Amino acid sequence: MEHAAKKSSDNLTSELKSQYQLLKQRKPGIRARNAAGELGVPEGSLLAAHVGTGTTRLADNVQAILKSVLTLGEVMALTRNESCVHERKGIYDNCHFFSHGKKAMGLFLNPDIDLRLFLEHWKYCFSTIEQGRSGVRKSLQFFDKAGQAIHKIYLTPKSNTAAYETLIAKHRHARQDAYIEVEAYEKNSSNPPYSRIDWEGLRMAWKNLKDTHDFKPMLRQFGVGREQALEGVGQEFAYQVMNDTARRVLEQARDRQCEIMVFVGNRGCIQIHTGVVKKLVEHGPWYNVLDSKFNLHLREDQIARTWVTKKPTEDGVVTALEVFDKDSELIAMFFGKRKPGIPELDLWREVIADLT
Repeated sequence: MEHAAKKSSDNLTSELKSQYQLLKQRKPGIRARNAAGELGVPEGSLLAAHVGTGTTRLADNVQAILKSVLTLGEVMALTRNESCVHERKGIYDNCHFFSHGKKAMGLFLNPDIDLRLFLEHWKYCFSTIEQGRSGVRKSLQFFDKAGQAIHKIYLTPKSNTAAYETLIAKHRHARQDAYIEVEAYEKNSSNPPYSRIDWEGLRMAWKNLKDTHDFKPMLRQFGVGREQALEGVGQEFAYQVMNDTARRVLEQARDRQCEIMVFVGNRGCIQIHTGVVKKLVEHGPWYNVLDSKFNLHLREDQIARTWVTKKPTEDGVVTALEVFDKDSELIAMFFGKRKPGIPELDLWREVIADLT
């Protein structure tokens, strides 16, 4: 029975690889995520199909692998969702892992590599060597139980390739099967009716926030969705703006040399850039930041709603631009540069005020 199951999976793997090669012939340069979508499989399954031919399954010890990334020197971190890609070059230093109840979490706190990790979603780990548009690309790639990409780490010309080979050998999985078992996530339950929400209680709790990290627990306390809360809390704390505001904020931040923070994430990882932006380029539906250490690729045609939010803290009000898709999923957030104990930049408040 086990032999028959393996033979069946081998046949499926071979068929998937053949379909992928045909697709690449028709669409040279197609990215793996888009190819997986056209082939009707998760990206993780498509990558797993190439185990043994450029791809290696790594052990499930995510924390140990991430701690080893420091040895690679400068790399490029990539985190994305359906509508936005965030790429940042730097060194994976200053990591912290801890548990919060049943949830395992991690942090990388550096000027360049700044990550928030929700490790209960990190399930499959791979290394892969592939032919890219500009040559051979070596990477580490991490996927959730549904086979969706959570985070990717690409080597740069400055990376230590010998350390990369050592990392792969050290963390190689005992089984190098060319498939993974995927499990779909349950769809998020719909938001409660507005009439059931304690709006006065929510407004009072919002008014008394002490830290931006208290915001999500507050939403859970009142059983309200993020964008639903923005819609109902009142214009003192949130108001809707035009959907080209993210582009215009980036342009004004560039023109005024305003240091900003750009947050992009998915269920398993949030990646943050802090600093100025310089080179802004429109390419089809994508609006891009193309700087030497930071790239951002934002699908403007998938922006459904955009909000300015104001959250009180012990350091003063924190102003953000929050961008959502049609399903009320957060695409990206923009802040002025700030650190705990330091108020946000007056220049950032001027940028938001002038645009909205």
